[in-house]
Amino acid sequence: MLGSTLNPKQFLSRVAEELGRIDPAEIQKLSDLVHERYVAGRFVFVIGNGGSGSNASHFCEDMGKGTLARKFFDDDTKKRLKVLSLTDNTPYILAWGNDEGFDRVFSEQLKNLASPGDLLIAISGSGNSPNILRAVEWANAHGLTTYGCTGFSGGKLRGLAHFGLHVPLDDMGIVESIHLTAFHWVVDDTYRRISM
Repeated sequence: MLGSTLNPKQFLSRVAEELGRIDPAEIQKLSDLVHERYVAGRFVFVIGNGGSGSNASHFCEDMGKGTLARKFFDDDTKKRLKVLSLTDNTPYILAWGNDEGFDRVFSEQLKNLASPGDLLIAISGSGNSPNILRAVEWANAHGLTTYGCTGFSGGKLRGLAHFGLHVPLDDMGIVESIHLTAFHWVVDDTYRRISM
């Protein structure tokens, strides 16, 4: 944890340095993939554990509400983005986790909800969370496009997902912060495309 050895100014400088190392094309690709699903009327699913799970929920909420201009709130003819965070169905997660194993909590939801042409955004700092990998494997085998958000070395997810955003840093907090920063740009860019 870099913050344990750096003062606030040093920490913020380091975060800025790491942000500058990110490939903007990876973030642009995520926005393009989301917009393609919007145009096609397909679903965007987001998954993650722990802090990445919080990022999945946050990103989903922003994408669902924050991409729509206020002038469209009461316009039922305006197409909405179909986006769902699979981290938020607590009873379903607990049922599968308790009865069959935690590695199934996302893939089993996809089996109920997903269709070919949908997008799965999988967030895992380590890139090695078994439930994330199982979901991406299922999605790849069933016609979904997969996008992995990773840190550290990227783990197995970096090579498994079709596309991705990689933060090459061994600090989970900063990795998660950079993922969320990227997501906020994608929200803004999606707003530009569908509401302006």
